[in-house]
Amino acid sequence: MASVLVPIAYVIIVFGGLFIFSYFYRRHTSTTSFEPYFPSHPERNAYVTLLQKTNPPASDALLKAALVRRAMADVARVLKIREDKPALQTLLQKGSIGDNLWNSLLAAEKELEAEIMEVVAEANSFVDGWGQVIFPTANEMLANEKMRAAFERTAEAKTELEIKYGVKAKTLDDTTSSSSKTKQANGLVPPLKSGAESVVSSDGEGSGTPKSAKKNKKRK
Repeated sequence: MASVLVPIAYVIIVFGGLFIFSYFYRRHTSTTSFEPYFPSHPERNAYVTLLQKTNPPASDALLKAALVRRAMADVARVLKIREDKPALQTLLQKGSIGDNLWNSLLAAEKELEAEIMEVVAEANSFVDGWGQVIFPTANEMLANEKMRAAFERTAEAKTELEIKYGVKAKTLDDTTSSSSKTKQANGLVPPLKSGAESVVSSDGEGSGTPKSAKKNKKRK
């Protein structure tokens, strides 16, 4: 009889301890305030400030522009969460990070969902149906800004590489002149003749014209 009660008591103690630990752990985590994943939202604050402005009130064009900027910031945050979430989940499974960072990401994701619904409602308050297209428009504008920033960074990056490796990059004029010289060296472009050799008379005779004139005088 004692041999049967010992394993049963062991199982009860183990599962009872796990239940008590999980209860207190959930209670502790529910009351713990996590550090926000995104520190602030200046675009949302700017839109709310303009919306509350009454003397004089902000124009609809200004409010729409501020709302689009707010949507662009939300799109950037969505892309950030999509990029970070798989990596953080892998690190959490390996034990490389704590639960605080993961819970902060989940809280930011829920907050962002509510933010998106609020932006859609605000867009529909201006124009009916605008809420369906404001985020695709904001995504395109964000992509254009990234492309413009990369293009403007090209000249600076070129200068840095020239200084780093001590080599000057070829320009378009240098490439054109080198290609023309290569064509002339390969015989694709004939060399120019001097003026005395290239002049041909209108009747098709060249430098032999004076000799023919002397022959005509002798015959006479």
